[in-house]
Amino acid sequence: MRNHLVNVAFGTGLSMMAMAGSAFAIESCVASLKKQAVAAGVRPDIAERMLSGATFDEKVIRFSTSQPEHKTEIWDYMAFLVDAQRIQDGKANLKKHNSTLTSIEKRYGVDRHVVLAVWGIESDYGNFRGDFYTPHALANLVCAGKRRQKYFQGELIKTMQIASRGDVPAKDFVGSWAGAFGQTQFMPSTYNSLAVDFDGDGRKDLVNSVPDALASTANFLKNAGWSNSRPWGYEVKAPKSYSGPSGLKNYSSLSTWAKRGFTKIDGGGLSGNLDAALIQPAGAGGPSFLVTRNFRALRSYNASTSYGLAIALLSELVSGGDPFKTPWPTDNPGLSRAQRVELQKLLNRNGFNVGEPDGKVGPATREGIRKAEARHGLPVTGRPSWNVYSVLGGK
Repeated sequence: MRNHLVNVAFGTGLSMMAMAGSAFAIESCVASLKKQAVAAGVRPDIAERMLSGATFDEKVIRFSTSQPEHKTEIWDYMAFLVDAQRIQDGKANLKKHNSTLTSIEKRYGVDRHVVLAVWGIESDYGNFRGDFYTPHALANLVCAGKRRQKYFQGELIKTMQIASRGDVPAKDFVGSWAGAFGQTQFMPSTYNSLAVDFDGDGRKDLVNSVPDALASTANFLKNAGWSNSRPWGYEVKAPKSYSGPSGLKNYSSLSTWAKRGFTKIDGGGLSGNLDAALIQPAGAGGPSFLVTRNFRALRSYNASTSYGLAIALLSELVSGGDPFKTPWPTDNPGLSRAQRVELQKLLNRNGFNVGEPDGKVGPATREGIRKAEARHGLPVTGRPSWNVYSVLGGK
């Protein structure tokens, strides 16, 4: 009841605080947030430590209106997320953490390669957990954001409550602009529902404990409906000019898909009562997949078909499986992380100053790409693609 009253009291002034424009000074709003946190049971010293110094962050607000999964071509997205280095590192971590992963699979019934793939995609196996101190990012979304402010207020309070309980040190909440943190990027509300203490130290520390992070991910996927009794799906060959049911709402048995003319990509037959749905994320000219409800569990981690396929493909490759057979329908494919770094070096070398090469394609890099494309007679897109990479000398 007390938390409900806190939310109501804070909400009455929330819209007024957020109306002041892009350069809104959020100090007064943050001061109010500290009081709300303490009223919700957060230790005063934790509230002070986690919110002091929070200032307006244009990057957080900009990111809150743009999700790359929904705008990036899937061949760019996959090239970046499932590259040779991530596969190699995944195999090394599979060996290093084999005992932990095997125990997690036994307890939760979730394929260890899938759990490993989520870890690889979300934080590059713990090597990169985000650019933002999440309490400050969430404060920006509450005080200067344009949507879901009450939701982000709740996530901020939960973040500070986690620190108050001693599960995760206050300084370790580094993650995404939206407030996700830890090695497998849990939102605070998801943490409260599904995080587990797998290493038995009495704390659910998804930042500093690999066992806790991986087991919590397995628990999430189990809760989302994952079952090891079925695969995530199959790459398939669709009949020419197919115009029947498709999309994630249209499940049919594999036997039914066989009657519609579908086969596995290697020519093998489809049979049985396992339900699957047809997705063609790049259209009929690209790869086709029949995906089970396990794929829906993957998408529950991030509601993006591209994301789900990245997890699925990486899990296959780290376990020694094959890549997708059907090429993406483009003659200008995307670049791996290493190639993106090299592209930035080439841009600098050719006079398009994009700053220190780090593989992150931000506004400066996109502007450099556009200038390079214009100089070399390529369509001006600002996209880190093979064509601009190769014309600048990339191998």
